[in-house]
Amino acid sequence: MSEKGMTVDGHYSIGGILGKILKALNGMGNDINNLSLADLAPVDEFHIRGREATLELADRAGLKPGLRLLDVGCGIGGSVRHLAVEHECHVSGLDITPEYVDTANALSLMVGLEDTVGFRQGSALEMPFDCESYDMVWTEHAQMNISDKKGLYSEIARVLKPSGRLVFHDIFQGPGGDLHYPVPWAGDSSISFLIAEEDLKDVLESVGFRVHDWEDKSDASLTWFQAAAERMKQSGPPPIGIHLLMGDTAKEKFDNVIRNLQDKRITVLQAVLEKR
Repeated sequence: MSEKGMTVDGHYSIGGILGKILKALNGMGNDINNLSLADLAPVDEFHIRGREATLELADRAGLKPGLRLLDVGCGIGGSVRHLAVEHECHVSGLDITPEYVDTANALSLMVGLEDTVGFRQGSALEMPFDCESYDMVWTEHAQMNISDKKGLYSEIARVLKPSGRLVFHDIFQGPGGDLHYPVPWAGDSSISFLIAEEDLKDVLESVGFRVHDWEDKSDASLTWFQAAAERMKQSGPPPIGIHLLMGDTAKEKFDNVIRNLQDKRITVLQAVLEKR
């Protein structure tokens, strides 16, 4: 693993993630020996708007049963499990952070999906998969930590079949200037590599993708964060949620995402592209 990869891994590896999740579930009265996907939903989709965004993106993607799908930057596997069960796709996940991959495998075992989904540790710039292996690549909130955008999207194109689709929900550089840190994907600018929307389109075009669907979700993202912040102000953080994945600086990271969205320092996009 490269030094840069180790730095990114170090940011996300807060230690004891699985134990924190199980402790929270147990405290809420859940039987940890009989968990469901619904029990895990508040924590296992580490992206803006959580399960709501996953449902929206899945509808946008035009999923069909039997598709071979890869989630790049899968985190602890929430989207992989959801897509496998609800859309009957053959889904694999890849993440650079070993603790996330271990947690994803453990949670999948606990909900009885160990033979349905699979997770691998590895870099999105050198994916351990054959060329033209997948009908669709799905990615949410992963590319922000990767400086080599052309390398990333070229590698995604490599593993996609002809006419395969790239589906993403991601965070990009807005016109409002430098970010307020820390944010969920970076403690400072050393591992945050945001690209502006127009530059992103140029990169995607250069590696052989054409746009099928493209939508700015920044306003919806801000509304979601503001509502969540108000709930936490009134009653504190919920027993289980994505704050468990952000460590001791979760509140500061949360607040900074709101500031960055308000100042248009970041934008949030959903898109579907087709490999030419």
